[in-house]
Amino acid sequence: MTNVLILGATRGLGASLRTLYSAKTATHVFATSRSSNPEPSPGVTWLTGIDISQPDVGQKLVSQLPSKKLSTVIVSAGYFGFETFDSPDWEKQVKMYSTSAIGPVFVVHNLVKAGLLDQGSKVILVSSESGSITLRHEKEGGGNFGHHASKAALNMVGKLLSLDLKPQGIAVGLVHPGFMRTEMTKSVGFDKFWDAGGGEWLLHCAYGPHGKAPGIC
Repeated sequence: MTNVLILGATRGLGASLRTLYSAKTATHVFATSRSSNPEPSPGVTWLTGIDISQPDVGQKLVSQLPSKKLSTVIVSAGYFGFETFDSPDWEKQVKMYSTSAIGPVFVVHNLVKAGLLDQGSKVILVSSESGSITLRHEKEGGGNFGHHASKAALNMVGKLLSLDLKPQGIAVGLVHPGFMRTEMTKSVGFDKFWDAGGGEWLLHCAYGPHGKAPGIC
């Protein structure tokens, strides 16, 4: 049995990946939720009260997981707080940094120390091209400091984790899933860009064109 852990599995990309992996007969999914009563899902064990922005996220996660090796860990949890230069928001920025770039370090650290990740395990960190300094151009303008900078920080975190875990045979990957039609992008008004920006439909992302090619697009 292959064990997969998905952080941020209640909505958006994480929910689609939960559906994809739980449909495989030889795979069991451990899925996290900040809520104490997520909706039951076949083939899924819910780990509740898990908030990646909190200092105790790693300990809480390990305390709810059985002593079974995880083949894949996908960190899909995210938070986007809209900002402009005229109205920066301290609390939003702190939450974006802790969610994107700080929490994943403590998640991976605790999983490794608990022996749940070892030779052959994979860690996938869902990042974004919005964290690329090279790809940011004048036409896109500024603003949304916490969003862009926290993703840039996550990209560095992923690189550093890959160096730390390489001797143990644990692979770390950073993935840009594309611009997606999710509640998170809608919550900051980006749904107006869905069509022009080529916003991905989540089932297409989860299952690939015509439902045949599983993977993250």
